[in-house]
Amino acid sequence: MAIPRILVVDDDSEMRQMMTQFLRQNGTIALPASSEREVQSHLDGGRVDLILLDVMLGDENGLQICRRLREEQDVPVIMVSALSADHQRMAGYAVGADDYITKPFNPELLLARVKAVLSRARRSSSLVHRRNTKTFRFAGWTYRAKSQEVLSPDNIQVALSQRETALLQVLLANPHIPLTRTEIAVAFDVTGSTSQSTEAMGRSIDVLVGRLRSKIETNPKAPQILKTERGVGYVFSVDVTAEDE
Repeated sequence: MAIPRILVVDDDSEMRQMMTQFLRQNGTIALPASSEREVQSHLDGGRVDLILLDVMLGDENGLQICRRLREEQDVPVIMVSALSADHQRMAGYAVGADDYITKPFNPELLLARVKAVLSRARRSSSLVHRRNTKTFRFAGWTYRAKSQEVLSPDNIQVALSQRETALLQVLLANPHIPLTRTEIAVAFDVTGSTSQSTEAMGRSIDVLVGRLRSKIETNPKAPQILKTERGVGYVFSVDVTAEDE
């Protein structure tokens, strides 16, 4: 297995050095960068398996950099920021970040999150932003993103509504990760409106989950694919593989 190559992007030289050294001591090749230009130079120059990207980079904005990366790159991105409010975290997910960790953080926690994102990236594409040319397979099912076709294990095409398809894309991008109703609704706007109250948004997601279960579960009352995660929300509890069409 190749040693992970991780790009550490932070304009604070002490933080950048600390993170780089720690990651190198824990079995990775950590490469420092302080600007979007340096990020692009690393990407042009060789393989990068993951980017740790600070939200505030002096005159540059990490969220905007992440958004531009998502237009051309599949490399996983973990946003790193001192901004910890829910809406700030959701802004990171909305532009395509795979994870979001707030400063100050325990280095061991950072390492755990890095390993988790790398593991997910090996199994499947971890973002909805990467769905356009992929075929996803889960529990015998097939989802062809380009044509938005859903095929059952019996190779029967199952019709999904636009919102049901959007929900499925979110779940396929985040297997085995418990997602709150707010994360599903706000980050990917599957309800069609982010202006609803939290309670109304939650009800919309619950109804949508019920509809999707009725189409992909053998027994929707005892779901084995899309399960309820008590106290959190929902989790897509089966492995997902992705391949280019």
